[in-house]
Amino acid sequence: MPTKTGVAASLDLEAGAVWAFTRFATTGLRRRSLIGEFNKLRLSLGRFLVLGLELQLAGDVLRTAVAPSFTEIGRLAAITAIRTILNFFLTREVEQERAEIERDQKELCSGPQPADFRPPRVAGV
Repeated sequence: MPTKTGVAASLDLEAGAVWAFTRFATTGLRRRSLIGEFNKLRLSLGRFLVLGLELQLAGDVLRTAVAPSFTEIGRLAAITAIRTILNFFLTREVEQERAEIERDQKELCSGPQPADFRPPRVAGV
C-alpha cells in the first residue's frame, strides 16, 4: 500500500508533467519558435522532479523507520544514494538553466546604447 508521501510524490510528478505539456502545447500553438520557452519549461519541470524525488525519499525513510530490518535498511541506503545523486545533478542542471535564461534576458535588454550609435559612412563623402 502506498504511503501518503508516495502519493504526494506521484501527484507532484503528474502535475508537473501535465503543466509542462500544457504549457509546451499552448506556446507551440502561439509561436513558431520554442527555443526560448523550452529552457524555461525544462527549468520548471526540473523543479517538479526535484520535489517529487524528495517526497519519494521521505516516504522510503518513513516506511523503513516503522519496520526496520537489515534488508530494508540496506535497500534504503541504496535508494537514498541513487536519489541523492539524481537530485544533485538535477539541481545543478536547473541552476545552470536558470543562469543561462537570466544571461539571455540581460543580453536582450542591454541592446545597443545611444552612445554606441555611429551613423553609417557614405562612400565618397
